[in-house]
Amino acid sequence: MSVWNLHAAWLQSVRNLSLALICCCGLLGATLPAVAETPSGAAETTKSISQSAMVNVNTASAELMAESLNGIGMTRAEAIVAYREANGAFTSVEQLLEVKGVGEKVLEKNRHLITLK
Repeated sequence: MSVWNLHAAWLQSVRNLSLALICCCGLLGATLPAVAETPSGAAETTKSISQSAMVNVNTASAELMAESLNGIGMTRAEAIVAYREANGAFTSVEQLLEVKGVGEKVLEKNRHLITLK
């Protein structure tokens, strides 16, 4: 068997394994992180749009919010925590719009991930 045939067989095995993993995760209700290609060709994990874990903005740390919410880095997450500490618990998701740096677009990207309880 030539090197090219071995490579093709290996590549097909990897594809089959990937497909099986995706199917199994789907059956279990799990989600996989999105993978993006970097200019160097290496894969890096990015925040998945289909994340299933809800984030309670009334109790979550800035680190958890920065890791879990789309478009929320440490600066915005720290602003959310500071607002919460100064004004008390959020009573509506829309109240996040009062936090500097959180606009309509960021809120809409995360509405399905945010909980208050």
